[in-house]
Amino acid sequence: MVTDTVVDELDESRAPLLDHLLELRRRLLYCIAAVLLAFGIGYYFAEDIFSILVQPLLSAGQKTVIYTQVFEAFFVKVKVAFFAAMMIAFPVIANQLWQFVAPGLYRKEKRALLPFLLATPLLFALGASMAYFIAIPMALHFLLSFQGDIGGIRQEALPAIGEYLSFVMQFLFGFGAAFLLPVLLMLLERAGIVTRRQLISARRYAIVGAFAIAAVLTPPDVGSQLLLAIPLCILYELAILGIWFTERKRSREAEAAVEEA
Repeated sequence: MVTDTVVDELDESRAPLLDHLLELRRRLLYCIAAVLLAFGIGYYFAEDIFSILVQPLLSAGQKTVIYTQVFEAFFVKVKVAFFAAMMIAFPVIANQLWQFVAPGLYRKEKRALLPFLLATPLLFALGASMAYFIAIPMALHFLLSFQGDIGGIRQEALPAIGEYLSFVMQFLFGFGAAFLLPVLLMLLERAGIVTRRQLISARRYAIVGAFAIAAVLTPPDVGSQLLLAIPLCILYELAILGIWFTERKRSREAEAAVEEA
């Protein structure tokens, strides 16, 4: 009898965990299905998408790309399709993540987390747009300026199609992810990992870190590095300002709750 009771208690304790795992599997399957469907669409329009990605190269005066390996052009098409698939499927992935997490949150936690979830694609798109319209053209003009005669030898740029795609994707994802800095810092503050005073005291280190990130993600020209480092510093300050507003809001809500009690 005692053994049967213990077994029943263990089964009851495992039931919620099993339900969570089944729910997680269902959400993951939805995400995978969305990515696969978006990949098919992206592969069909891969050449059109790549024609958009090469516009900065055309604007810089380069009208030729090459591929040095037989399979390189095919894999570039696959990479473009996957790149497009992640962009297209992101709203579905974010929604499935929210649907999985939301039932375990209180109403106040949902209201606090939802703005961050909505701000993430907007900030990422803002960073990627800045990379596409400003940073990439500036970097290409600098890098292609080394063409010309050197000691009587003609030096000409012949960018490989795969390397150019990696170059563009590095910029787009790098700038897009960098612009998510306010969301990350405000989430860390909400979780109690950092405070606004700690962020203010670490400002000088944040500036150094911003320039270090810019040096890694951009070409060695100063202009491209400043285009990423300066927005990162501004976003850091905006995160501190946003945390200040949320602290004031929480304090007013706490005072109102005390008065009601």
